[in-house]
Amino acid sequence: MAADAQPEVIIYVVSDSAGDTGELVVRAAVAQFHPIHTDIRRAPFVHDEASLERFVRLAKEHDAIMLYTLVLPGMRERMIEFADKHGVTAIDLLGSLIKSLELKTDRKARQEPGLNHVLDENYFRKVEAVEFAVKYDDMRDTTGILKADIVLVGVSRTSKTPLSMYLAHKQFKVANVPLIPEVGPPPELFQIPKEKVVGLTIDVRYLNGIRKERLKALGLPDSASYAKAERIEFELQYASSIMDRLGCLVIDVSHKAVEETASLILEHIESV
Repeated sequence: MAADAQPEVIIYVVSDSAGDTGELVVRAAVAQFHPIHTDIRRAPFVHDEASLERFVRLAKEHDAIMLYTLVLPGMRERMIEFADKHGVTAIDLLGSLIKSLELKTDRKARQEPGLNHVLDENYFRKVEAVEFAVKYDDMRDTTGILKADIVLVGVSRTSKTPLSMYLAHKQFKVANVPLIPEVGPPPELFQIPKEKVVGLTIDVRYLNGIRKERLKALGLPDSASYAKAERIEFELQYASSIMDRLGCLVIDVSHKAVEETASLILEHIESV
């Protein structure tokens, strides 16, 4: 590993439900340490002790951190035992809060995993939005631009995909379009109201660092054209010219967490 390379942090998110809550908390936390590379490994629907210990062993093997959202008290107790036994850092996201609520309300928790995933209309809207974001990621199908609630445009590594997924969990259908000088913008971008389009820009030096780290993570030399300041400046100037033509909102994502940028986008959407 190069002297200035950031180590990869592996985090296991163990849950007796889907694990969405734990992963969102992890992503919010690791955003504070950007641009370190993190590998979030979700272990959903863990309902037996054997599976629980297997994931603890994996975390030990990979020198990983564990975060768990286990509703059943017996499983939480086993997690503590297994983590102590194997010397793994394991963080209980729900246990302390559940105990505090039981004391405060003088009632026992229902101890039913997955209650926050009630299959109501909002849940299905979120699922539909997530599927939409996956299907129309990185201009794989430009027809999604015409169907989207929000369209994100910007050069590579400006957080378009993470933003799309975050906004999808807020039930917005999001398409994202990379702006590449050699390709040209899809005509559909100019067929929708400018209020639906959000341009993402970034500081040249900041993006230079992000792209170098990305190349290192892929095992490639950071001297490639993709990470050169001159190339980045050229791409950003091109992207700026497209955003000017679109007349869309432009947000500088330099040093911003995904949640912060998403909040600005939602404020804009709600105001139009």
